Amino acid sequence: MLKVGIIGANGYSGAELVRILKQHPEVEMSFLGSHSTSGTLISEQYPHLLGITDNRLEEVNIDDLMGSADLFFFATPSGVAKNMIHRFVEEGIPCIDLSGDHRLKDSNLYDKWYKYSSAPDNILQKSTYGLPELYREEIKHASLIANPGCYPTATLLGLAPLLKTNLINVNSIIIDGKSGVTGAGRKASMSTHYCEVNENVKAYKLGNHQHIPEMEQVIQSFSGMDATITFTPHLIPMSRGILCTIYCDLRQTITTKEAIALYNEFYQKEYFVRIRRENHWPATKEVYSSNFCDLGITVDERTNRIMIVSVIDNVMKGASGQAVQNMNIMNGWDEQTGLKITPVYP
Repeated sequence: MLKVGIIGANGYSGAELVRILKQHPEVEMSFLGSHSTSGTLISEQYPHLLGITDNRLEEVNIDDLMGSADLFFFATPSGVAKNMIHRFVEEGIPCIDLSGDHRLKDSNLYDKWYKYSSAPDNILQKSTYGLPELYREEIKHASLIANPGCYPTATLLGLAPLLKTNLINVNSIIIDGKSGVTGAGRKASMSTHYCEVNENVKAYKLGNHQHIPEMEQVIQSFSGMDATITFTPHLIPMSRGILCTIYCDLRQTITTKEAIALYNEFYQKEYFVRIRRENHWPATKEVYSSNFCDLGITVDERTNRIMIVSVIDNVMKGASGQAVQNMNIMNGWDEQTGLKITPVYP
């Protein structure tokens, strides 16, 4: 059994990792770490785990943790993992970082967009971007995984077949993203207060969301061309889920049927990506609590523009489910292990 530790286990992504890993046949949880709630049981923080796991949340002390687990998940806010992960990497202990601290290869970009000083450059260069459908071979040999952001996961899976075939003008990409409130984390704030969110939809961080350089970095890596995208995120009154509608100018004329055929071929071996048939659009409820990404595609022949609707559960495929998928690949296991979870509906 692989011993795993979760640092930041008291947040939504941490609790979701506990839920998944508790029924994973190849692992056991040897450490659950939390600074703010140390000393309490995880079931005290999350009563839905009562009788399922009795692990106690412990204070995080790096020196004491060495040797206590074979792999660590960091489900911490951005700006935390960068101060700790390098110690584990230097000791040869694999880590999967669910925060944004190791996604950007350019430390100056991290400083600019996250407003923190970055992780050491040598550690950034060792990190592997953990989007399995695009970087599986690299993930197999990685020791540090930068788990993708939730918006980038939905967007990049929606764009990848077009980028690979050079079918779109990369500087024409517009992403309209909508996220449930769990994307903001468990810590209360005015923007996530019930009375602020309920019966309300609002845009935020227009032009300065920290996921913009992450998406542009992967678009450049995948297409070989510099890209400047337009991304507008919105907060909507639901707990889980992300829906991104992506608009791109085509470089040549294709039909909707041809576009869907392209996507079906590109993702034919990918269990967690599902393509809808023509004139059928995915909804967030249809992937709720699962690791699926569902895609709907259409071509507007009048404007020669392609539109992609991409939906994920932001806590699963957008965070913890994808992190476990990465762990499975790193260890040579079937990547569906522990993740063959049927979406909850309605």
